[in-house]
Amino acid sequence: MLEIIVNPAAGNGRAKVIAQEASAYLTEKGIPFQMVYTEEQDHATELARDAAARGVETVVAMGGDGTITEVARGLVHTNTALGIVPSGTGNDFVKAIGVPKDWRSALDFILTHPPRPVNTGTMNDRFFMNACGAGFDVMVLDYSIEAKKHCSGIWPYFYGIIRAIKNFKPFRMRVEIGEDQVMEGEYMLCSIANGKYIGGGIPIAKQADVTDGLLDILVVDAVPRWKIPFYLPSIMLGTLPRRKPAHLYKSNRCRLSSPGMRLNLDGEVLPIDDTTYTLETDALKVHW
Repeated sequence: MLEIIVNPAAGNGRAKVIAQEASAYLTEKGIPFQMVYTEEQDHATELARDAAARGVETVVAMGGDGTITEVARGLVHTNTALGIVPSGTGNDFVKAIGVPKDWRSALDFILTHPPRPVNTGTMNDRFFMNACGAGFDVMVLDYSIEAKKHCSGIWPYFYGIIRAIKNFKPFRMRVEIGEDQVMEGEYMLCSIANGKYIGGGIPIAKQADVTDGLLDILVVDAVPRWKIPFYLPSIMLGTLPRRKPAHLYKSNRCRLSSPGMRLNLDGEVLPIDDTTYTLETDALKVHW
């Protein structure tokens, strides 16, 4: 029995259309399922928790990264597996685990492949699956939100990058990695990644692995605004860690502190001055 949680607003309404087609497809194949629709933020988490409490074997998230995270939050540390049908604008986590992009292929994959465990993270007491960050990437996210109404994929984020370059100012931050690595200075960005991609496909942590028990922590020193465009190819190709201002670390724990800091938590921007990230191994079962 599948339970499918649909965010009808995801992908500018694309998820709602896919849900209707998927319903007919599963009915034709004789697959038992129940389809429910979210009505507000965090509703998907409530629906997923209820499904897990009822012993549903697999809950399918039909939406974008936000929907996937909400559903996963309700399934973490349960015996219910997460299935994913990508239906949003970015779909970054699915790129990290190789879920098929086409909705039919994604459903067939869920039906034919058993779930496997993946790692998840916590930021203070908040759950995340993919990536978090502070600095330049938060500005990019802010500017890309409006553009998402008009286009999808990587293009809203490309627009956000251009706007962020124009307005960026370095920020001061204290970074503590593991038990003995401490840094404090002016930075361009700090990314905490479980998955590989942000921004509709930008490989911010190309070597990240959702099963290795470690977060990939990318810290980039501040550079003059006029130099930022020279680093764009490295950001887009995932080779930024090789450049001089970038430092890549791997750890299961990281703490960031900065007055007035704004954080990206799986696409949600939060104001917070001090935060600790930890990784939980094999916390969630996913069809991938």
